[in-house]
Order: sequence, then structure tokens, then C-alpha cells
Amino acid sequence: MLQTAIPTLHSTPAARPPMVTIRAAKQRDLPELREMIAELSAHHGDAAPITPEQLERDLFGRTPWITALVAEAGNRLIGYAILVPVYRAAEGARGMELHHLFVRPEARGTGIGRHLVAKAREQAKMAGCDYLSVSAATGNFRAHHFYESERFVPRPVTGMRYMQKLG
Repeated sequence: MLQTAIPTLHSTPAARPPMVTIRAAKQRDLPELREMIAELSAHHGDAAPITPEQLERDLFGRTPWITALVAEAGNRLIGYAILVPVYRAAEGARGMELHHLFVRPEARGTGIGRHLVAKAREQAKMAGCDYLSVSAATGNFRAHHFYESERFVPRPVTGMRYMQKLG
């Protein structure tokens, strides 16, 4: 478990800085995790129609589809990362997509995002992955700078992505 002390965000120093723990999400985290997913979606101008049942199914169901890491300070979640397996068939390479990375606004700039990325990297290696990938919107220069500072290498986007609803 990755733990770190982060400085307080208040102008008056606390007697003791809060401890932050980065760990795998647990079922008890589902309400706060769903809340943060909605917060990230709203930040991007999107809706977050995910239901608690869908999130529980995808994290803890019979066939878990995603992995979620959470950053916890005290009794509150302050960030999360969602990982999804991917595969590059032509290379025979297993990978992990850092599908979501989010830190609550009051905890940004404290290193929580970097710790979540480090834990995601560790999880991907433990799963036998050859790479960790992430996407950021074209105009999201803060995210571009952050990921490049974390040693992610930009890759050109080639072509369009298509989707088809099933069922």
C-alpha cells in the first residue's frame, strides 16, 4: 500500500499533516466513487448515467471488468483511477488503459495524481502488462503536461473511433 503525507491545503499549518492511502476500491467506496465519476464527467461537460449497480457489477461482479484505485484521506475519498485491460494484437502486447484519473479540486497539486499513476503502473506490471496508456482531450494542456511529466509518450491519433450499440 502506497502511503504519503501531504501538506495541508490551509494557510495555517496543521499539527500533523493528513495521511493519504492509495488502495484498491472496496464495496463501501461505491457511493463516493460514483460521486467522483459524476464530478469528472461534469467537468468535461458530460453526463454520468452510471448506476450504483453497474459500478458494483463492473468492479466486484462475477467477472470484474475494471480495477479502481482510490486515494483516501481520513474517512474520505479524494481521488481515483480506473484501469481497463487492453491488447495490441499485432504486437502480442498486453496493456492497461488508465481510463479515468481524478483528484478532487481541494486536493489537486499535492501529488495525489502522481501517486495514483504510480499505483496504476504497479498494478499493470503485476498483471503482466507491457504498457500503461492514457488519453487526454486535445485541448487539455494541463493533462498533457502532467502525463508527459509522468513519462507517458504522446502517440499520434490515427483514424476515427467507431462505436455500435449492442442489444
